[in-house]
Amino acid sequence: MEAQHLSPCFWYNVIMKKKDRFFILKLIALVLAIAIAVFAIVLRFGGASGEVLPDGTGSIEPPIADIPPEPPDSGLNIDNNGDNNTNSEDNIQGGTPDGIVDNGTSGSNDLVGFKNITAHEWLADIRIGWSLGNTLDAHDGPVGFSWLGGGIYANTSVTELETGWGRPVTRPEHFTAVKEAGFNAVRIPVTWFKACDADLNIRMDWMARVKEIVDYAVENDLYIILNTHHDDSLFKLLDSEIEVSKSNIIKIWSQIAEVFKDYNEKLAFESLGEPRTAGSPDEWRGGTPEEHKNLNILNQLFVDTVRSTGGNNAERVLIMPTYAASANETAQRAFVLPADSTENKLIVTLHSYEPWNFALRTGEGSITTWNANNSNDTDPIKMYIDLAHEIFISRGIPVFMGEMGAINRDNLEARVAWAEFYTSYAKSKDIVCFWWDNASYWVLRQRDWGWEQTFGLLDRENIEIAHPQIVAALMRGIS
Repeated sequence: MEAQHLSPCFWYNVIMKKKDRFFILKLIALVLAIAIAVFAIVLRFGGASGEVLPDGTGSIEPPIADIPPEPPDSGLNIDNNGDNNTNSEDNIQGGTPDGIVDNGTSGSNDLVGFKNITAHEWLADIRIGWSLGNTLDAHDGPVGFSWLGGGIYANTSVTELETGWGRPVTRPEHFTAVKEAGFNAVRIPVTWFKACDADLNIRMDWMARVKEIVDYAVENDLYIILNTHHDDSLFKLLDSEIEVSKSNIIKIWSQIAEVFKDYNEKLAFESLGEPRTAGSPDEWRGGTPEEHKNLNILNQLFVDTVRSTGGNNAERVLIMPTYAASANETAQRAFVLPADSTENKLIVTLHSYEPWNFALRTGEGSITTWNANNSNDTDPIKMYIDLAHEIFISRGIPVFMGEMGAINRDNLEARVAWAEFYTSYAKSKDIVCFWWDNASYWVLRQRDWGWEQTFGLLDRENIEIAHPQIVAALMRGIS
């Protein structure tokens, strides 16, 4: 049968005959609803602002980052009176510090304002480094500052946490003075356990203060090392405690890395400061196989945790120590370089104060003399540097002396000769040095609590170099 031609007139007649006055309106509403739904789907999955997947399809836009609760007064307007009272327990909380922007790049490998250099190139750019010692790393064990009335760290202000060992509040001028003296890198040791709650959430005001000090170094265009220091209570190396330590290193470094993930390549992270079992027979003898195994595990977790935070951390230079950061042969040979998702970004750090009787020892047996023409004086320096060159550098693994220095025993001439020889010999083996400056620039003295080690080069009160002759010797050694 021949199909009937349904003309517009036919439909009009049907509609009019049924006298359905709302049919057309219903039809229009249906078409509009379908159009709106299609448009919404296009915006959600195929819009130009979404990422494009490898197969050419559009990805879902990332959600807007959660905005953390407004923290209490961070106490960043710090003066030398130490009268910023941020004592509330409400200060103990995790999250992003006030003023730190989360741009939603977590998990991304996009590098922002980041020069993608290797670990070798990173070290090669450093002439010599300086440490902000005995400042952010000040602590009084797990209970709090006894001379501030005891109690817990939750009731300790940011200024008290920074100046607990008698050092002044850190200022931008300190980094300017160091740079003008010839140093182009700074190591910023930080103790974190003192600013954590029971779940290891870092106080936001403490994190903000650490960030502020790092920014002082950034403003001076310095290379920067940020670490965990004196946090032995969190990162223990015995089999009976390693599971807790593994959880702790993930918790602490995930928070630090998240805050600093958008900083450029001049910022490096150092996993642990002198990790060891305090009071054990092998504490300063290189450690035991059990401790070596567990330290290697923690260093691997450190690398994995930092990388997982994304941003510039995906390619950031990372630094790991040997056991106790010791330069002795046992510790150096036991170190295992972690696996990494990116190539040539890992560095080993060592500490070496040699000859020990001259550079570090206090009390009976210490000496005040040192002579570059005496092999008994020079061999202890050369031995550990040569060992590091053999074990690491000859195998393509960069290494540096994260701490070195010689105590002030009112023996300036000997210290000047020592400083020039040490840095010169280290440079000949491609090893960069960082002077440990604990802001004690006076002559070694015994206090009621013991001997005060005096490595200071910078007078932080007057912001001037206290021992320009030693600084000049360090610069001659690397020239």
